[in-house]
Amino acid sequence: MRAMFHAIAPRYDFFTRAASYGMDRRWKRAGVKNASLPPRALVLDLAAGTGDFTLLVERQSPGSRSVAVDLTERMLVLARERHVDRAVCADALKLPFADGTFDCVFVGYGLRNFPDLNAAVGEMARVTRAGGGLVSLDFFLPSNRVLRQIWLAWLFAQGAFWGILLHGRARIYTYIPDSLRSFVSIGEFSSLLRRSGYSIVATRRFILGGIGLHWAVKGE
Repeated sequence: MRAMFHAIAPRYDFFTRAASYGMDRRWKRAGVKNASLPPRALVLDLAAGTGDFTLLVERQSPGSRSVAVDLTERMLVLARERHVDRAVCADALKLPFADGTFDCVFVGYGLRNFPDLNAAVGEMARVTRAGGGLVSLDFFLPSNRVLRQIWLAWLFAQGAFWGILLHGRARIYTYIPDSLRSFVSIGEFSSLLRRSGYSIVATRRFILGGIGLHWAVKGE
């Protein structure tokens, strides 16, 4: 997985914008706008890629500070080129931060790629202070089985098209539907958050439940 992200890093932002027909930026702005960050918040941008959430937080919430964390060093090199000052290469299952460090954790398109979703959610909760937040944007499986198959087929076709166009390799972006086949729905992830100690969970669904935004608050 790390090798794949190393290969796609230079074109990752373009692919994300193009494959979502520009909606990706709108979704991320909504995630930050509705996060209810406290003044001078310290936030974690997990699976940060090139630092989209970091830059949006610092732009939309002046005075806030963000730490970008990703497992792929090449992504973080690109993030630093975008003036992301605090970037750390680390595993989402073994975060190098003390308990209750952050006011909010943002994670964009990372959940499906964590080898143990339950453990990753537990680790995000661990580094979040009581009353702090979680904002997640990701792909999900639609609850309806017919829509699920249509969604997976559409993602495969999109991934193959952009893979050939950008890398000359049809399979390079089809990891997205591959990673979804054993993943969860928006509702199932909401339930996992509640079981993991988040007391308030709100969602927004896009593309018939194939994309979901979650906002959650860690219990006191």
